Amino acid sequence: MAILQLFLTKLMFDTIIIGAGFAGSVLAERLATQKNKRVLVIDKRRHIGGNCYDRFDDHGVLIHQYGPHLFHTNNKPVFDYLSQFTQWKQYQHEVLAFIDGQKVPVPFNLNSLHALFPRSLADSLELKLIDKFGYGVKVPILDLRKVDDSELKLLADYIYDKIFVNYTAKQWGKKPEDISAEVTARVPVHISRDNRYFQDKYQAIPKYGYTRIFENILNHPNISLMLNTDFKDIFSIDFKTGSMRFMDSPFKGQLIFTGLIDELFDSQFGELPYRSLDFQFEHLETEQYQEKTTINYPNDYAFTRITEFKHISQQTVSGTTIVREFPQDFDRNDPKKNIPYYPVFTPENKEKLDRYLSFSKQFKNITLVGRLAENRYYDMDDIVARALQVYTDKFA
Repeated sequence: MAILQLFLTKLMFDTIIIGAGFAGSVLAERLATQKNKRVLVIDKRRHIGGNCYDRFDDHGVLIHQYGPHLFHTNNKPVFDYLSQFTQWKQYQHEVLAFIDGQKVPVPFNLNSLHALFPRSLADSLELKLIDKFGYGVKVPILDLRKVDDSELKLLADYIYDKIFVNYTAKQWGKKPEDISAEVTARVPVHISRDNRYFQDKYQAIPKYGYTRIFENILNHPNISLMLNTDFKDIFSIDFKTGSMRFMDSPFKGQLIFTGLIDELFDSQFGELPYRSLDFQFEHLETEQYQEKTTINYPNDYAFTRITEFKHISQQTVSGTTIVREFPQDFDRNDPKKNIPYYPVFTPENKEKLDRYLSFSKQFKNITLVGRLAENRYYDMDDIVARALQVYTDKFA
């Protein structure tokens, strides 16, 4: 019946949005509530929420199906916007890394320093760090490596070797020696005793989970959903004329696309590479498995980290559920590897992406938004901000 209703009303949609993650959902909500547009949101998954989707497992534990998502931002308009659709619970994220048999805070800070180094050396390094950079600042390793001090260079090399390089090699499927030096610039040393992973002003988790946020965002009579549907099966674009068809009828409205940009344009300039992840969940009959939400394993095991969800949900249910995260190559044809999580940034891929982006500008009724459509990394708050900005710039 739902498909028949969509078929009968298909010509009435002003906008079709591919993807029910934050980018697509926020734009659907804005168009429906602010411009009174009729919007259809299509997603190939059986659920809304994209990679932020969460659900209760068979044991009653609220798990994040596609890995841990922790909301944090300094952007008050983004926080205020999402607060229309959820209540919040306070949550400060902390991460440990298993280094030389010990679990220490990351990003690397003064507490990590004193846990891993002899006291006299740690005291000396702490004084030098504070004297050189000040207290409470985050210093990129690349900057630390440039300091003309043998002890600080030793520290920078240690952090790079023990915490960063092998984790990154697993994450991106590269040999340590093949990792670009520029990437290390993003690895901070926090000259502080603040063990929190983020220092943003607004840090919280949605009281009833992320999926509930999406349900509330999309709960509008002008918004229709078509899940478990590959857009390629019902939507087509003539790349020569720019004309679009939805369910074999002409579509004159707007297309907002949040999926793989190369897939949208039939990979005519070549496929863009991505990295995928394999999440292996395990339920344990114990109240707590580990000290903090996430523990990274940069140098041991094939997985990169273990997350325990009860630290996030703050539930009191019996038992606990953890997930081990295994990075893997993306494979469009393998159902166990066909979820793209991260674009791979290389000069060759940048050239392909530029061709796709240039080509997309020919189509005035197509808007690309999101990590996959724009082939760039966004945090949750970033993508909400991006979607709100796209709405203001193009549709308001």
